[in-house]
Amino acid sequence: MIAPVSRANVFNAQFEYDDSDVPGYQSGVARVGEQAGGEALTVKLYEVPAGESLCPYHYEYEEEWLLLLQGELELRVPNREETLAPGDLVRFAPGPDGAHKVTNRGDTTARLLMFSSAREPAVAVYPDSDKIGVWPGNDRDNVMLRRADGRVDYYDGEP
Repeated sequence: MIAPVSRANVFNAQFEYDDSDVPGYQSGVARVGEQAGGEALTVKLYEVPAGESLCPYHYEYEEEWLLLLQGELELRVPNREETLAPGDLVRFAPGPDGAHKVTNRGDTTARLLMFSSAREPAVAVYPDSDKIGVWPGNDRDNVMLRRADGRVDYYDGEP
């Protein structure tokens, strides 16, 4: 027997906003990949209101993809900025060469899909603030630290 197909609709998705997001980084997310039963890929739909950015400038150690569905976004990548239009598909390489940030400089809300692997642990590096975030797969052990604060000897604190 063939398993039923799961689906989500990106045009009528309900977005969640995080009250802890600071001005300049307030955007909504709909976990459409989860809704469609995804396991090997993380697929998230975002809406980015005018004047807001999705995330600080960062890179990860896995490939990420962005598909702009609606609006315009300013894309910052290493050494340049460019404007994205609806239908633009962008690949971000793993590591520093794939660093990116998207900002809505337009007058209307932008909507985009982001795709990546669903692997954990996950690590993101934020070059502008020299931070590293680690998400091992449970909320209890998540950590965000400045690179300089996290430098300890491998055996520090061991008996």
